[in-house]
Amino acid sequence: MVASRENNSNPGRIPALGLRVLGLIFISILMMYFDNRDNHLGTVRKSIGAAVYPVRVIVDAPSRFWSWLSDSTTARNHLELELGRLNAERLLTNARLQKLNSLEAENARLRAMLDARAKVRDRTRVAEIMSVDANPYNHSLVIDVGTQDGVFNGQALVGADGVVGQVIEAGLLTSQAMLISDTDHALPVEVNRNGLRTIVVGTGGIDRLELPFVVNNADIRVGDLLVTSGLGGTFPAGYPVAIVETVTRLPHEPYADVTATPAASLGQVREVLLIYSAATEPRARSGE
Repeated sequence: MVASRENNSNPGRIPALGLRVLGLIFISILMMYFDNRDNHLGTVRKSIGAAVYPVRVIVDAPSRFWSWLSDSTTARNHLELELGRLNAERLLTNARLQKLNSLEAENARLRAMLDARAKVRDRTRVAEIMSVDANPYNHSLVIDVGTQDGVFNGQALVGADGVVGQVIEAGLLTSQAMLISDTDHALPVEVNRNGLRTIVVGTGGIDRLELPFVVNNADIRVGDLLVTSGLGGTFPAGYPVAIVETVTRLPHEPYADVTATPAASLGQVREVLLIYSAATEPRARSGE
């Protein structure tokens, strides 16, 4: 009741709060005028800015940390994606490099085959090995040519370094051949140094042949080159077959123990030459 009476008794009185607001507005306008005209408050603003800077840093820290964390995560994801892409490219490059190495090896083999073919006077044909018998006691393989290409049973196969085997079954499109290392294979040969004739037989080992019919006093030495003698009618004369590895004279025995290493790498050959010689083709055709 007392307050209402005082308000009613002084209706035109301005509250103290209103005067303070008007005073502050006036002072602000006055300071803005002088600062805009003569820049008197620049030092004050700088001081206030320096005092407020730590507060700004503290307030802005969470936002900056979040931005840094987001950028770091994005950069890490980008690096992981880039690393994955580079690893995939590296694997692809290595695969292509391996294929290139394979092609280079194949080219080297083909060049060796061409060199061997240039040294052969008989008519030849290059054939590729399709498969090899997995049975270790049956040294045979399949080549990609057959009777329609002129292949015949008993035809000689040679590689870049020497005799590989002979065809035992000529099919229409493919043929089966026996390696000279097979236990069922025998090949007439002669010592290239002196013309000594004998027979080489397979042992079942891919890198070992035997000469079971060499007498003890025969003139044969380690390192002698054995070539086809041409007496069997299947293999033309003069093709390298093997190199004598060991010669053991056996007392009180009629024959010496002689072993040889095939001249051709039978376990690594990929292409072979089929020999069409004048001595074998007529016989093959008459047999057909």
